[in-house]
Amino acid sequence: MKTITKPFIAIGRFTRQTIDEIRKVVTPSVREWAGWIVGVFAFVLLLMALVTGMDFGLGKLVLHIFG
Repeated sequence: MKTITKPFIAIGRFTRQTIDEIRKVVTPSVREWAGWIVGVFAFVLLLMALVTGMDFGLGKLVLHIFG
């Protein structure tokens, strides 16, 4: 492992590299945002339906077994 003898140079390099990477970020368009919102909403509804179905199904199974 390399020992850093000049920590302020390393901090400056890290800061410059971070700023360079942040400049590369592209903000999504309104259409892209809308697509992501619809996709996430549909996925959440699907998971809610799955969990609800499992809850009711397993509840009935437990009542049937232990009655």
